[in-house]
Amino acid sequence: MNIHEYQAKNLLKDYDISVPEGWLAESAEQAKNIAEREGRPLVVKAQVHTGGRGKAGGVKLVGTAEQAAQFTEGLLGSVLVTHQTGEQGLPVNSVYLESTCDIAHEYYLSLLVDRGRERIVIIASAAGGMDIEAIAETQPDKIVTVPIHPATGLQGHHVRTLLAGLDLPMSEGKAWFKLLDGLYRLVWDKDASQVEINPLVRTGQGDWLALDAKINFDDNALYAHPDISGLRDSNQEDAKETLAREHDLNYIALDGAIGCMVNGAGLAMATMDLVKLKGGLPANFLDVGGGADKQRVTEAFKLILADPNVKAVLVNIFGGIVKCDIIAEGILAAIEEVQVSVPVVVRLEGTHAEQGRKLLNESGLKLTAAENLSQAAELAVTQARAA
Repeated sequence: MNIHEYQAKNLLKDYDISVPEGWLAESAEQAKNIAEREGRPLVVKAQVHTGGRGKAGGVKLVGTAEQAAQFTEGLLGSVLVTHQTGEQGLPVNSVYLESTCDIAHEYYLSLLVDRGRERIVIIASAAGGMDIEAIAETQPDKIVTVPIHPATGLQGHHVRTLLAGLDLPMSEGKAWFKLLDGLYRLVWDKDASQVEINPLVRTGQGDWLALDAKINFDDNALYAHPDISGLRDSNQEDAKETLAREHDLNYIALDGAIGCMVNGAGLAMATMDLVKLKGGLPANFLDVGGGADKQRVTEAFKLILADPNVKAVLVNIFGGIVKCDIIAEGILAAIEEVQVSVPVVVRLEGTHAEQGRKLLNESGLKLTAAENLSQAAELAVTQARAA
């Protein structure tokens, strides 16, 4: 789960990390009042869950209250398209007005969960304010990576390694230990998967400020953090993914024409790979989980068919605890209720698979029961092309 910049900065402040003074505005009038009250230049930032806002016209320095109101009015209700959002963009429903600062140098800093190392890793660079992916590709020597063992936590030698890699004097050790300790505790306390500050700036006065902030959280841990889950902005998320979450379905929208409904994340990934191998493109990742009953299958069909690009549906279910004939009955009932109009290919395997396929073949509905996954993927690709 992602949150907005202003929400991320509120969390940083809770962990004693310095951020510029800022105010949220949800109307041009609010932005004007804030700028009039402050009586100084401010930076107005569109609040959307994406990077690259500045290059897309979502960030501007304003010198007067009228400029603040005018820029805010142009942003609110618009859709901001950046290199990270794709062509669909994201809606702007609020802006964040922030005080300016005297920037001496910009740095990049993030803490993330490295699943390969099974620990939190600090990533830093003296090339802050830039696309870190491009820096990693073209100038990898400018990136410093320091893993932290969970048994020891943050130690002084971690800070010294970072300072040396960033060519900063060791006299900055105390300030950086405080900064990193706050970020490290934030990741642990809130089950964050990444905390990114880009840029982290050193001011002309020698202070350190988080000029921007982005925090991602592990969805699987949100049940333990109602304060964090309450920060979710569903307007920044795919509507189908939001609906899927309400029905405990794991759904991610993609760009293809073949809707995939599978039980099990690993099987879903294998199904998508096979669709691609057969020359097609999956329209989604959808894991209905182990309990593929009628209600869940029905909601899954609704989600898949809400995508106008879907030309065929591939259902790949492995029957274990729930037997394949019971699953087949649920699929047939769901197809009749949803009134599916595109071709459906079903592959059933596991307990009572033969009985399940027999029910599908004798249903008289517009579907095909495949003998194996390879055949199912090939049929789905062929039928999608024909459609």
